[in-house]
Amino acid sequence: MNESPATAGTDIKAALIAEAARLGFDACRIAPAVAPPHAAEFRDWLAAGNHADMAWMERNADRRTSPELVLPGAKSVIVLAVNYWQPGTDSPAIARYAWGDDYHEIIEPKLYTLDAWLQIHGGRQRQYVDTGPILERDFGALAGIGWQGKSTMLIRRNSGTYFFLASILTTLEFPPDEPERDHCGKCTRCIEQCPTGAITAPHKLDARLCISYLTIENKGPIPEALRPLIGHRIYGCDACLEACPWNRFAKESHEARFSARDFTSMPLRDFLSLDDDAFRTLFRKSPIKRIKRARFLRNVCVALGNTGTLDDLPALQNAASDPDSLIAEHARWAITRIKDRA
Repeated sequence: MNESPATAGTDIKAALIAEAARLGFDACRIAPAVAPPHAAEFRDWLAAGNHADMAWMERNADRRTSPELVLPGAKSVIVLAVNYWQPGTDSPAIARYAWGDDYHEIIEPKLYTLDAWLQIHGGRQRQYVDTGPILERDFGALAGIGWQGKSTMLIRRNSGTYFFLASILTTLEFPPDEPERDHCGKCTRCIEQCPTGAITAPHKLDARLCISYLTIENKGPIPEALRPLIGHRIYGCDACLEACPWNRFAKESHEARFSARDFTSMPLRDFLSLDDDAFRTLFRKSPIKRIKRARFLRNVCVALGNTGTLDDLPALQNAASDPDSLIAEHARWAITRIKDRA
C-alpha cells in the first residue's frame, strides 16, 4: 500500500532534520509558507521610517510578506539555526557574532548541500542567510525555533540569543512545527540596557537609533547626538543580548571558525594605521570587511572620542588628514572630545 502524502512528508522531514544535523545545524524546524505573522506590523514599521535609509527593505516589502512571490509554489519554510557563542575573553567593542569568520561563508555551503538533497526529493528551493526577501525571525518564531523577545531578537530556551538563522523556501510540503510560547514574562532588561533607547517599546525597534545600524548599515556620518552613546563599540552592539537572562544557557558552538580572531584584542588606535590593503588583509573572511575601511575607521574614531586618552591623539591627528572625509570628520570630533576631557 502506498503511503499517504502526510506520512511520506513526515518520513522525509525526519530525514531532513537528520541531514541538517549532519551538516552542523543546531536546529531545523518547519513553518508553512504563508504570510508572516507580523506582515502588517512590518509595513507599519516601514511607513514610520524605522528602517532608516535601508531602502532595500521597502523596495522588496511585497516579497518579504509573501513567500509565493519569492518562490512560486512555495509550501514550506525550513528554518535553521547555528549557534555561534564562543567562550574566552570578551571583545565588547565588536559584536560577538563578528569575532570569527564570516557566517555567510560558513553557512551558505551547507544550504547548497541541503538544496541538492531536497532536489532529490522533488523540491525547488530558494535559500538565504539574511540576504533574501524573507522575514526570517517571523518564520523562525512560527516554526518554533524560538520566540521573539521584547528586543525583537529570537530567543531559544536552551541557548539564548547567540545563533544565526538561515531559511529555505521549498515547494515540498512538510508537516509544520508548533510555535514556541513567549517566555519573556515581565522582564524588560533588554529595553533598559539599550544605550540609545532604540527599543522604543516591547517588540519595537527604531533602526535609526540602533548602534548595530549606526556602525554597520549606516553609510554616512553618525549623528553627533548619538556618538557619545555608542561608547567603545566599533562594530555592532550586544547590549540587549548581554542583558537577556536566557543567555545564561548559552553553549559553546561546535564551529571553531566562530572563535575570536586576533583583531578582537587590538588597541583601538592601531586600527587607524590601516590602509585599504591592510584593512582587507586583516579582515579577510570576516563580516567586518563588508563595511569597508571608511565606515570602520569612522566607528573607531567615535569609540576613541568616547574612551580615548591623550596617547591616542597622534593616531587621531593622522586620521584627521585622511583623504576620506568620513574618517577625517569623525577623527576631528574625537580629538575635540579627548582634549575637552583632558
